[in-house]
Amino acid sequence: MTPSLSSLHSATLQELINAFKQLDDPRMVNKNDHLLIDIIVIAVCAVIAGADGPTAIGQWAKFHQDNLKRYLKLPKGIPSHDTFGRVLKRIKPLAFQKCFVEWIESLRQKNGELREHVAIDGKEVRGSRKNNLGALHIVSAWSTENGIALGQIATEEKSNEITAIPELLDQIDVSGCVVTIDAIATQKKIVKKIIDKKADYVIAVKGNQKKLYAAVQSLFETTNLNGRNVSRFVEDEKSHGRLEHREYYQMLVGRDFPLLSHWTGLKSVILAVRTHVDKTGKSVTERRFFISSLGRDGRAAARYVRKHWGIENSLHWILDMTFREDESQIEDRILGENLSWIRRFTVTLAKAHPAKMSIVGKRRGAAWSFDFLMQLLQCAGK
Repeated sequence: MTPSLSSLHSATLQELINAFKQLDDPRMVNKNDHLLIDIIVIAVCAVIAGADGPTAIGQWAKFHQDNLKRYLKLPKGIPSHDTFGRVLKRIKPLAFQKCFVEWIESLRQKNGELREHVAIDGKEVRGSRKNNLGALHIVSAWSTENGIALGQIATEEKSNEITAIPELLDQIDVSGCVVTIDAIATQKKIVKKIIDKKADYVIAVKGNQKKLYAAVQSLFETTNLNGRNVSRFVEDEKSHGRLEHREYYQMLVGRDFPLLSHWTGLKSVILAVRTHVDKTGKSVTERRFFISSLGRDGRAAARYVRKHWGIENSLHWILDMTFREDESQIEDRILGENLSWIRRFTVTLAKAHPAKMSIVGKRRGAAWSFDFLMQLLQCAGK
């Protein structure tokens, strides 16, 4: 017998309830009209369906109260928007994220022989500068092939990303993965942390590490890039009507490489050369350097360098264009971080859902149809 929609919805919401049953209630015992799990389930569903804050969450809940009362206990009815705000301001973000991550762990599929690629990058929520507060920065970990948000850490300043990245690495499982980060993470402690977590790295090198940058640059300038000891990979791509030509060179570093002992696990260096025609018709060439714990494989090195920016295109751009995150003026840091995480979780669900629709379309579908909302949530348990 085919299960009814009602039983499928009940099973889906029960998975969501089970994911959060161990989460500590931050409120005073015996003084609460509403169950913590009811508040969380409604908040998660509402944000997936387009809500951008406590007021919208409360409004969405009232519109869907008939469905919600069918599956949730709601001893005192639908909570007010103030209740959603108070609770989401007090839930510890790391504990909140942990519940999500454990729930969606099954989505982290291996892609044939390719190792999972985890890109880490920071994003500023510019709207949070309201009332002279510093802008909220979110450092995210993103599984590029699987389209999964693995974790995040909030910081007050961009410079604090250096201390946030090791914390983020501690909260997620990157064993066996290849971790890529921009030059802000070219720090000895971060490199060591990645190796200690039994992962490999490809990290950009820029002027913030002058001696390392000079050593890598000198090595490529004094080496025959067409020689047998250098792996080379070339690709051409047409983007926005313009042709891009990219060349990647990777070579192993010898024992005489300066600073070798300072960078845990260092095995190779990478040069990425990108040539394209700008809007004025002028040919522009850019050169970028990287250090890596990977052995020599030009095609793989090119893949990790190129795919790193997937976190910008597949996560940050979507958060700004689809969720309008950059316009969010939520001042409370804990509330902002918890809502930010639900948005990233929503991107994960939308990418996992097989329908050939945009993420905007899927969120709109979740707002219009409770059945479609349940379909999106079902993706977390596959």
